[in-house]
Amino acid sequence: MADSAFFCPLSHEGVLAVRGSDAAKFLQGQLTCNLNYLSDTQASLGARCTQKGRMQSSFRIVLQGDGVLLAMATELLEPQLADLKKYAVFSKSKLTDESAAWARFGLANADEALASLGLELPAETDSVARTETLLAIRVSPGRTELWVPAESADFVRNQLAAMLKQAELNEWLLGQIRAGIGQVMPQTRELFIPQMLNLQAVGGVSFKKGCYTGQEIVARMQYLGKLKRRLYRLSLNADQLPDPGTPLFAPSHNSAIGEVVISAKADGAIELLAVLQAEAAESGDVHLATLEGPGLHLLELPYSLDRDREIQR
Repeated sequence: MADSAFFCPLSHEGVLAVRGSDAAKFLQGQLTCNLNYLSDTQASLGARCTQKGRMQSSFRIVLQGDGVLLAMATELLEPQLADLKKYAVFSKSKLTDESAAWARFGLANADEALASLGLELPAETDSVARTETLLAIRVSPGRTELWVPAESADFVRNQLAAMLKQAELNEWLLGQIRAGIGQVMPQTRELFIPQMLNLQAVGGVSFKKGCYTGQEIVARMQYLGKLKRRLYRLSLNADQLPDPGTPLFAPSHNSAIGEVVISAKADGAIELLAVLQAEAAESGDVHLATLEGPGLHLLELPYSLDRDREIQR
């Protein structure tokens, strides 16, 4: 079903708004992405790091009105809001939780339905299309986020339901896994640096924008370090979805070699993204939760890591 046309509510995420004349300037010194690249037709992935380069949150960011909106795991929104507010004291920007103001839907292979709403969305990832009230973001090939003001949610949902089947959130997350887009969840907060989630490979890290919180660690890893842990896509024959943060093991190591990032059911099996030590992952002998746990099988990602290309952003 992940490859067919459907829509589903994105109930697992909230919306953090940063508004005001200094919003972009303030966030430029806080986030991994380059806000100068945002426009009415361009969104981005990004992250907020600690001083040690560990991600407090990851998100999709888009311009809207007098500021920007960031969509992230709901449970991360309050702590992220509190942390950012500490740095916004001397900035002409206001940070609020706007989750209740927006209904967000994930659409797969649904450009015809988007067109019926007046949205002509380019195929390129991170493209944005808008009407006076709606905005759509191409998050990966064939997959779109539709952002709807809360007061229009029922009307738009009914229009979508007239053209598309409604799916469970699992189908949307499966598409995210197959697109190789990792995400910080409450269980993995401050566990990964951006490169461990391949964030630099999907446009969420800029190496030309200058300083931001955690920038020194992130840049050093890109230019001087050898990344020993990164994001992989895997499959698993099991009935129960592993939680984010579940450890993974390999016989060649005495301790955990990685952690689950996100998972979803897929045609009688489970697919997941996990951060793994490269050496252990490529040995092909990886197990869930314990050394005696179910074995996992490596699957392909739709992109490759290319340091020279990544540092051009």
